[in-house]
Amino acid sequence: MSTGDQVRAILGGAIQAYRDDPAYRNRPDVHNELDRIGRRLNQPIRVALAGTLKAGKSTLVNALVGEDIAPTDATEATRIVTWFRHGPTPKVTANHRGGRRSNVPIARDPDDRALTFSFAGLDPQDVVDLDVEWPAAELIDTTIIDTPGTSSLSRDVSKRTYRLLVPEDGVPRVDAVVLLLRTLDAADIALLKQIGQLVGGSAGALGVIGVASRADEIGAGRVDAMMSAKDVAQRFTAEMDKTGICQAVVPVSGLLALTARTLRQSEFVALEKLGGVDPTELTKAMLSADRFVREDSTLPVDAPTRAALLDRFGMFGVRISIAVLRAGVSDSVALADELLERSGLVALRDVIDQQFAQRSELLKAHTALLSLRQFVQHNPIYATPYILAEIDPLLADTHAFEELRLLSQLRSRPTTLNDDEMASLRRIIGGSGTDAASRLGLTPDEPYDGPRAAFAAAQRWRRRADHPLNDPFTTRACRAAVRSAEALVAEYSARYR
Repeated sequence: MSTGDQVRAILGGAIQAYRDDPAYRNRPDVHNELDRIGRRLNQPIRVALAGTLKAGKSTLVNALVGEDIAPTDATEATRIVTWFRHGPTPKVTANHRGGRRSNVPIARDPDDRALTFSFAGLDPQDVVDLDVEWPAAELIDTTIIDTPGTSSLSRDVSKRTYRLLVPEDGVPRVDAVVLLLRTLDAADIALLKQIGQLVGGSAGALGVIGVASRADEIGAGRVDAMMSAKDVAQRFTAEMDKTGICQAVVPVSGLLALTARTLRQSEFVALEKLGGVDPTELTKAMLSADRFVREDSTLPVDAPTRAALLDRFGMFGVRISIAVLRAGVSDSVALADELLERSGLVALRDVIDQQFAQRSELLKAHTALLSLRQFVQHNPIYATPYILAEIDPLLADTHAFEELRLLSQLRSRPTTLNDDEMASLRRIIGGSGTDAASRLGLTPDEPYDGPRAAFAAAQRWRRRADHPLNDPFTTRACRAAVRSAEALVAEYSARYR
């Protein structure tokens, strides 16, 4: 029986127990909450984007969704937690305090005719959050939550994010967190510490990914800006290793990623014209944003179009686009693909897939178990001890949860493992993907080496777990690797039986 099936069985027993209890039999609020917990198992994984004010969260939301739907120019006073879910037709609903709901008008952007919505007319003091349903393929398997900046001047605005990520009632709201970082300042560290107290075993998400956001600005818009951003990301990684909760830090230019995913043919034509200008003349014209948009410029693209390009691409995006076109890219599709790769979004999506998406069922099961545990503790019945007796061993013993906890802790905890052993350990417990080939480090041309490699890994980690100089944490990690390898041995055995 899978972990998800075990959770469903426990939940089913709890629902029946509350229906049979005279004190709760006629309590629709209780039964509705249990139904809500059950529905979470069949819903997409919830990934929250968090960070300080102006970290680029809304732009990254749009880039991940592939459509320019999240308003990016709202003032901090009107910033509200916004849930982006998949729906058959565009629909935006404001959830007000007291339970009232209202529709938010959807309009067409006058510039590109795309559908969007506005915060205008919403009282942030009266709105709990927004529900955005959108027919975007990227939202079928993942619900994305855009949160207000944690360094907002409005204390209530910042508290909305903290209430979502660090819930006071102990009931988890999200399954995973993508934390956007610009400077790794005190506000970032404070949020990490609070999330860190919850990650891996209480009310919080099991996984956190860091993003060095607005990466193109780190290098002041130079063509090599992303290289500078990678250096910054490595420094952030080294700093956040000390927290023990962040699996990776990825540099991403959200603006470039969004532009790549929504590139227009007219923009491609304009960039082609600029790419044909003498390099010396173009370099002079692009010394600054002001020079680039000057009305008296002799560039073969009019000033309003240049200003629009600067707004959509940023100076880095314009420069890298021209460089790519001069390197031989000849159509808008190829340019969009190249820009998307260079933006860092592809790398981020790969990390999200490896750390979150491939474990979505487990993450949701973990969230459901924690929610149910909190519920039965706050609403005690005769069966509460029996329900807890089913929940607690599953939370403690499920190996997949242990893998996730170890992936979060390996960077910050001292071990007796050398660098090669650490890399191999992270791989076998799913740090590079949860499929057998990824865990064993096999290439596509080695399909038949799986059983042998899995058996060898189990033996190797069994010996390493028994090393006399191991500290307790190293032994724990090695034993987890043994269980992961043994699971692969069993999988191959069943496959070729």
